[in-house]
Amino acid sequence: MADTPSPLSPSTAFADPATDGPQRLQWRILDTDFGNGLQFLTDWAAWRSDARRTRLLHVVAVLAQVPVADALLAAAAARPELTTLASQLAAQWHGLLPGFHRLVFEGGRVLLTLCVGELPAMLRAQHFEADCILLSAPNAQPDAALKAVARFARRGTQLIAAPSAAPSPGALAQAGFQRVSVDAAARLHAVFDPPWTVRRRAPVTPAAQPAHCAVVGAGLAGAAVAASLARRGWQVSVLEAAPHGAAGASGLPVGLMAPHLSPDDALMSRLTRAGIRATWRQLETWLQAGRDWAPTGALERRDTPTRMPTGWQAAGPNESWAATGPRLRAAGLPEDTPALWHARAAWVRPARLIDAWLAQPGVQLRTCARVARLVRDGTHWQALDPTGNVLVRADRVVIAAGIDSRMLAPALPLNAVRGQVLMGPHPIGAPTADPLPPHPVNGDGHLITGVPEGEGRFWLAGSTYGRGEDARDIRDTDTQANLARIAGLHAGAGAVAAAAFARGDLRSWAGVRCTSRDRRPLVGPVDPSDAQGPWICSALGSRGLSFAALCAELLAARWSGEPLPLQSALAQALDTRRLA
Repeated sequence: MADTPSPLSPSTAFADPATDGPQRLQWRILDTDFGNGLQFLTDWAAWRSDARRTRLLHVVAVLAQVPVADALLAAAAARPELTTLASQLAAQWHGLLPGFHRLVFEGGRVLLTLCVGELPAMLRAQHFEADCILLSAPNAQPDAALKAVARFARRGTQLIAAPSAAPSPGALAQAGFQRVSVDAAARLHAVFDPPWTVRRRAPVTPAAQPAHCAVVGAGLAGAAVAASLARRGWQVSVLEAAPHGAAGASGLPVGLMAPHLSPDDALMSRLTRAGIRATWRQLETWLQAGRDWAPTGALERRDTPTRMPTGWQAAGPNESWAATGPRLRAAGLPEDTPALWHARAAWVRPARLIDAWLAQPGVQLRTCARVARLVRDGTHWQALDPTGNVLVRADRVVIAAGIDSRMLAPALPLNAVRGQVLMGPHPIGAPTADPLPPHPVNGDGHLITGVPEGEGRFWLAGSTYGRGEDARDIRDTDTQANLARIAGLHAGAGAVAAAAFARGDLRSWAGVRCTSRDRRPLVGPVDPSDAQGPWICSALGSRGLSFAALCAELLAARWSGEPLPLQSALAQALDTRRLA
């Protein structure tokens, strides 16, 4: 309720009398109107000041119209205790197209899921049990709005309604809300406690209590899962067959993270935007810009779609649009080159991100620990090495070993794709004379420039795409293919690469990516009928940087009974159960 004080008081907001322990794992608020953000900021401040606060605060807020960042700051200007929080909120206030957007604060302990769209559609796209429901949107039919939000209530859920959104007494009783009262600000309070047994058409999966989880694989997927679970209180043992993390496809020296754009804003476009947002916050939090990653943006050489998604323009909330002549000229390309500019793109050194995730409290990495079999041991699981020795005994297991996941999940359609890249040094001299572009260029392959290495910088280009190949040898034919690919992307870079090749000053790297048959990640139970069995987070393909953090948060949310970071349809598009 943007125009009223917080409905939560620090002494009672996050303590649930239905629990025995001194602290709940999470507190989940459903707010039907984000407004100018003041309600969220107030709830966040209350959570911070509560000595008995939960490990996580989840706020799911619906907004039909997205205010500008300045409006968020202006709303908090009269509340000095909120100004710092408002600045943090405004810093993430970008790219808010229709759909869901997960904003992350407090190192991942405060999660705001913004649902941009009309209330009925946004509610249909989410499924969780709220601890508190705020009916704050002025509504000509408050009784209908109550019916829509009642399916998010569990026994004991608080309902707080602004005067302009208060349902009738009859509607409250029919929906199962009792103990109705009105406070001094004329807000209605009630508690969900129906006299009947509550049965859901789509039951919410019970939240798993944090325990011990074994994660197989220390690449991007495994490290991201480990960090997401650890933030929720899990103790995580990461088992890696190699002597170090990032030993497989995630060992790529530097990768490009860029969105997918389509005229109809197709599934992959929406997924990559959500994934980049999730990873971007992790990069800002844990890595050093300019050394471990760089938010450079990227040019994509392709025919500009004649029909862009509705409402897309350079001044809108989207962060990709047709590249301008000056932008192309600055990149060393002709001004008439068909291309898109992606503002929300970056180069990243994957191993640095993996190291940061594996260093989180609650995560333990065990190297040279190859898992050959997973065996159920009562309510636990044993991970066995090739000789049959027990590596670890855990309550839950997640398989995240890339293409090596095939051995532990043979029923899933995991396919190998070999890729080889080419690297070389930047020419020595003044940066203004550098023939390489100042930011990544992609299209048929990609070119990443300006990556620091020792006293100099290097560039990387590729990659080849060998379907069904799982060998990691370096091939001369692939080197030649990459040289041709660079020349096609950028003439100046092609000349630099050819000269470096003639000097013998190039090096290559090869890895094997894991994909599914529809080229989307797989996140869910290996056996769809056994939700307590091993889960998998794999098949990230060539978009591991875009998808790892998102898939990890999706898995952790499902285990914890949390609001999902994606609309239900997008989450189902990643679920292993789609294969059935």
